[in-house]
Amino acid sequence: MLAQESYAQQASSGSEAATAKPRKLSRKERKELARRATLESAKQQAQPLSEKDREISESFFVDGVKYLLLEDYNKALERLLKAYALNPSNAAINYKIAETNLLSGNYKDATNFANAAVKLDPKNAYYYLLLAQIYTNQKQFDQATKVYTSLIQDVPNSGYYLFNLADLYMAQGKLNEALATFDQAEKQFGPIDEVSFKKQQIYLKQNNLDKALKEGETLISTNPEEIRYVIAQAELYASNNRLPDAIRVAQQALKQDPDNPQARMILADVYRQQGNTPESEKQIKQAFESPALDIDDKVRILVDYIRQLPNPKLEQTALDLAAITTRMHPKEAKAYAVAGDIQTITEHKKDARDTYLKAIHLDNSKFQLWQQVVLIDAELSQTDSLLRHSERALELFPNQASLWFYNGVAHLLNKQPAKGVKSLEYGRKLATDNPELLAQFNTQLGDAYHELKDNAKSDAAYEAALAFDANNAQALNNYSYFLSIRGEKLEKAKEMAAKLVKQYPDNDTYLDTYAWVLYKQKDYTGARQSLERALKTSKDATIFEHYGDVLYQLGDQEKALAQWQRAKAIGGASPFVDRKIKEKKLYE
Repeated sequence: MLAQESYAQQASSGSEAATAKPRKLSRKERKELARRATLESAKQQAQPLSEKDREISESFFVDGVKYLLLEDYNKALERLLKAYALNPSNAAINYKIAETNLLSGNYKDATNFANAAVKLDPKNAYYYLLLAQIYTNQKQFDQATKVYTSLIQDVPNSGYYLFNLADLYMAQGKLNEALATFDQAEKQFGPIDEVSFKKQQIYLKQNNLDKALKEGETLISTNPEEIRYVIAQAELYASNNRLPDAIRVAQQALKQDPDNPQARMILADVYRQQGNTPESEKQIKQAFESPALDIDDKVRILVDYIRQLPNPKLEQTALDLAAITTRMHPKEAKAYAVAGDIQTITEHKKDARDTYLKAIHLDNSKFQLWQQVVLIDAELSQTDSLLRHSERALELFPNQASLWFYNGVAHLLNKQPAKGVKSLEYGRKLATDNPELLAQFNTQLGDAYHELKDNAKSDAAYEAALAFDANNAQALNNYSYFLSIRGEKLEKAKEMAAKLVKQYPDNDTYLDTYAWVLYKQKDYTGARQSLERALKTSKDATIFEHYGDVLYQLGDQEKALAQWQRAKAIGGASPFVDRKIKEKKLYE
């Protein structure tokens, strides 16, 4: 009756409550309201409650419940305490005051009023439940346990709350008490699946594997059609190293459902532990072939493989599983994405790029996929693809500095230094919070400005790159080489090239750069020594041509001619090589 009145009252007073902002009562306000309620209660207890006072009390109660529903605990408590002052022996009023105090965080008053509600109406289960909740919120688990015990004993048909009591025991770590309570519940209600699972958890915490397994067998026998219980039992055997039993129960599951992927996953893991790799791979592949194995489960398994790669023993299996995944889920971008990652790690770069592009076709919103594509384009030195893919990616992600970097590199490789500078300069502005990437931009800009013959900007870019990393090999090599070509700052160039050679004594490119700096300084003997070291491993036409130039300067024209001819035969020498050969003279 009171609930119905509260909704009626709410309809007439809703606008007032909607405009009021909920405010938590101060401690002083709560104390004063409680004091007034006590005084009013004392007056009312001295005389019977009149019909008028009963109506007023009910009106305050309905109003209080309305504000409680609106979460205005200040007004709710004010109305409810007025109702209490008129009718303190009303259990419902005590209950609602307790609930309001609980919700507003006043556990002390909540406890007192909830206890009063239980005493006034000891057959109402909801009053016990509120009191138990109040104790639980205060972590007074013993008190909460006593409340549930009283509820079960004193309130008819309340055996269902044995489950709450058992859960409370579990939360306290009182496992034996929890087991006893679950047993009591099963005697009253019969076998219950959820109870068996919880009893299994308790037995496992108690290291009582046999009883845990027995509960599992009970679940299977009482639910023979439920394959999930068979699977759970197989997992329990497997996780406790009872491998033959795990195989037996998993095979039992497959007899019920031959395509069950979970059973095959268990078998795959058990066979792997036993060292039976062929059977393990067979089972996991069959599991992946099952439409019942969710795409997200497959992705999680493949990610686990990725964490173990590179590993020659696992690579082919990972690739096969990735291929099955894309075949079974051809419209899932995540299937192609994870397959591309596996192909990348296993050095199947071209296949990986094609796979990433399939993922992008299905979902082009993932920046990481575009990044992988342009990285592979760069690694494969496929300039046209790098330019095309970086430009497509920039349409979607114009604020990604790395995409501008690769776009700029693509233009440089495509012999378009002006376009390269434009992209690199734009990207450099976006990379100010990434010093390492910024250094890469500066290194590439050094090369780009050199091609544009803007030596000042080229030098400044290299200096900026080396300021971040004094051992930046590309910057050291190109900067020193370009200085040698220009015949400028040769001592600085020699210092940088020598530093590189010291770090990489067998790198033919760096040895050639160092030799050419020495050549420009007219140290032909030193240049010859450096080039002869480079030629032990190099087949580069430029190095052979340089070696010919050095030999010519040292007066050995015949040997110089032989080196020029060799450089021409390899291909890629300077435009002067034909004239050198024809006239047997050095031209620079």
